[in-house]
Amino acid sequence: MNSFKALVVKEENEAVTFGIEDVVEDTLSEGDVLIKVAYSSLNYKDMLAVQKNGGVIRNYPMIPGIDLSGTVVRSEHEAYEEGQEVIVTGFELGMTHTGGFAEYARVPADWIVPLPKGLTLKDAMVFGTAGVTAALSIAALEKNGLRTDHHADILVTGATGGVGSLALQMLAKSGYTNITALVRKSYQEEVAKQLGATKIIYPEDLGELKGPLNKQKYDYVLDTVGGDVASTIIPQLSYRGSMTMCGNAAGFKLSTTVLPFILRGVNLLGIDSVNVPIQERSELWGKLASEWNVSQTALTNEVSLTGLTEKITAIKNGEHLGRTIVKFD
Repeated sequence: MNSFKALVVKEENEAVTFGIEDVVEDTLSEGDVLIKVAYSSLNYKDMLAVQKNGGVIRNYPMIPGIDLSGTVVRSEHEAYEEGQEVIVTGFELGMTHTGGFAEYARVPADWIVPLPKGLTLKDAMVFGTAGVTAALSIAALEKNGLRTDHHADILVTGATGGVGSLALQMLAKSGYTNITALVRKSYQEEVAKQLGATKIIYPEDLGELKGPLNKQKYDYVLDTVGGDVASTIIPQLSYRGSMTMCGNAAGFKLSTTVLPFILRGVNLLGIDSVNVPIQERSELWGKLASEWNVSQTALTNEVSLTGLTEKITAIKNGEHLGRTIVKFD
């Protein structure tokens, strides 16, 4: 194989830098399956990966990118063959294992999900880790009582980001109403409504965290930001309400008391998309290809590898909307 393009993150003189380089197959981490990448996608975690002390990459140099979809070029595992279309998200991809921001990737076979019927390789990266996370969050809320016939009050935070925007559409497509979207800026309001929100609020509308229990407002919350936002919402959960947590854009510290849990019986549900067992992943992708398939109407923009820097900056500055997918020739 000749050299190919990749985004490479390096640490030199205590500074972290990144740029597009020509690399060879030996640059890639070990794995059973070599994949020609068709699409990758940009996530909040990918933005952190190229920052100093971002907490994502442990060893340099590294090719980031926690998602990819593509076609098998070579396989040493009986489950996969040349020409097969596949998806890889999570595990150590783009962290300790070279990731999806390259024209080729080499991964262990047990990280791979075959592309399900109903999705193209592009559709798969419209979802990517964000879609898997949204699906895991909705599934967890439904396991804890969320049903369309209950007309529950639902809140989605970070509603125009990657996970939030997909979650809004997936909830609306499933028949849920009374969906409140928490946004930070006025231009995001109309976007959230188009995605399925029936009501819009801003962080200041949540009020201040004054006491361990506040007025019960939300039956189910899909939180993508954490920090003070999550801390303020927990005392507003309804009796036996549930809240998923999957992100930390607003901070990783949580301030709360035991009272919402022992007096209202609320549930705080942690969502991890990195180490989900492969069988569960396959089931989730099946739902994303069918009943939760919003790939054709999702808020997306497409860039080449050279266009990533601008979008990474937008995420860092809190100015990114929806999903950015990376197309490889």
